[in-house]
Amino acid sequence: MESAYIHIPFCHHICHYCDFNKVFFKQQPVDEYIEMVIKEMHAAKHHSREPLKTIFIGGGTPTALTTKQLDRLLEGIHQELIMSNQLIEFAVEANPGELTFDKLKILKNAGVNRLSIGVQSFNDELLQRIGRVHRKEDVFRTIDAAEKIGFDNMSIDLMYGLPGQSIADFKSSLETAFTLNMKHFSAYSLIVEPKTVFYNLMQKGKLSLPPQEQEAQMYEISMEEMDKHGYKQYEISNYAKPGFESHHNLTYWNNEHYYGFGAGAHGYIDGNRTSNIGPIKKYIEQIKQSGQAYQSMHKVTLEEKIEEEMFLGLRKIAGVDKAIFYKKYGTKIEDIFGEQMMKLEKQGLISNSENAVKLTHNGKLLGNEVFQEFLSLS
Repeated sequence: MESAYIHIPFCHHICHYCDFNKVFFKQQPVDEYIEMVIKEMHAAKHHSREPLKTIFIGGGTPTALTTKQLDRLLEGIHQELIMSNQLIEFAVEANPGELTFDKLKILKNAGVNRLSIGVQSFNDELLQRIGRVHRKEDVFRTIDAAEKIGFDNMSIDLMYGLPGQSIADFKSSLETAFTLNMKHFSAYSLIVEPKTVFYNLMQKGKLSLPPQEQEAQMYEISMEEMDKHGYKQYEISNYAKPGFESHHNLTYWNNEHYYGFGAGAHGYIDGNRTSNIGPIKKYIEQIKQSGQAYQSMHKVTLEEKIEEEMFLGLRKIAGVDKAIFYKKYGTKIEDIFGEQMMKLEKQGLISNSENAVKLTHNGKLLGNEVFQEFLSLS
């Protein structure tokens, strides 16, 4: 086990594009939930004698917790998960405007060494349109406070392809972002997911999104600008100053094992993909009874492992390493996917060298079509 993901499903406000497992903070059994997450971690202890390398607290909004709740959660994590000083990365997702000085201090004292800040845009009008409650000024304030407390490894999330967003507007957000001296950026295109405010608006014909070619242009602009400013693209949507890549997310893309703690969390344990019960009260009941809250557990077949290795690995700019693939599966990629690879290479979507299979520039723009080709085994 390399990593642990911990899910905090509470939000003070729900964004129009979000389909993660989350609920309004008010009237929720938040304290009890935290105790159950700690109990779930405790029950999982016997699984792993290996010290974890990364921990990521996501949501929902972890920073929606009060200082006292945050303190208790972090105390529980230390008690149950951190066995040595081998933890490379301890990351927390944060909302600008919710990160008070006290919360930042608690995180820092608990050994959190990376903040992932959900900014999305530096255009206040656009932030309002997508249901974010923070404003541009909050971002500057939050980052300034975090730097004063000693955080030097921070990441910002940006989005493009948002309703009413122009290319000029996206460029302007990037320009502002580069003034902040961050170590890492994630830039995602909007995907309209079912059960979201945006999905309902789209169904009624009330959501005007930029045309697809404009969205592709925004992606190209983000790649060019990141490169120009010294951020190396290491995954389809992620860019870092050398040495500041997200170790935790690389666990997923390298197809390694990790725990998923909390309501609705996903894990990959001993070759099983697990997913926890989503509704909070049901999750709490289950943990009370058995210390576990699996809604489903799927034993990943060899074929599925190989497919996952390909479509997760191809997300990385370094691609799928042929030697590692051979070591894991005792066979060459070409022997399984020779036909697909020839086809994709002809289309100019992948490059196939002696050491690795990677997406080309055009391949990045058409990633899903490439991944589709490797889903032919199971």
